[in-house]
Amino acid sequence: MQILDNTTDCTWPGKDRLMLSYHNEEWGVPLHDDRKLFEFMVLDAFQAGLSWKIVLYKRDNFRRAFDNFDANKIALYDEDRIQLLMQDTAIVRNQAKIRATVANAKAFLLIQSEYGSFDSYIWKFTNGMTIMNHPVTSADIPAKSAESDAMSKDLLSRGFKFVGSTICYAFMQAAGMVNDHFEECRYKYNNGIIA
Repeated sequence: MQILDNTTDCTWPGKDRLMLSYHNEEWGVPLHDDRKLFEFMVLDAFQAGLSWKIVLYKRDNFRRAFDNFDANKIALYDEDRIQLLMQDTAIVRNQAKIRATVANAKAFLLIQSEYGSFDSYIWKFTNGMTIMNHPVTSADIPAKSAESDAMSKDLLSRGFKFVGSTICYAFMQAAGMVNDHFEECRYKYNNGIIA
């Protein structure tokens, strides 16, 4: 196998190496691991109103601060822990988003209990398949979809916070439920690996 160089035909990563690595190795790749799915739920919620680059550069700090995105641990965070997180300058110190993470961990665990896994629940919004879009430019990539609208509505009804349709669509891209790589992007199907 030959790994392609660190360039892409999609324009949004720019020349930033961490953004390129995320684009080439994760974005649009189908994800079925519950812990990683919860990680993207948390990170996409923190991204609201910010750029993905800011959140991506703080990703390791978020992992440290939020017990490697272990929903079982986060669901038990008390007021002292929330206030401690508010003092952590290495993450985005937004109290509403920190509290939402705790609430979302609790709702996440309830879905796991109901469906056997969060993966089984969340992929139902795309019928268990990746929606392959064929954008040619960034203008062709939507901010939301009928699927993200349905996901948002259902998550909100289950007590999730910071899960508007736009955030859900970004989550779907991150989890590979939607593939929005440019039509000619070499990573659209093989994610950087040529057999």
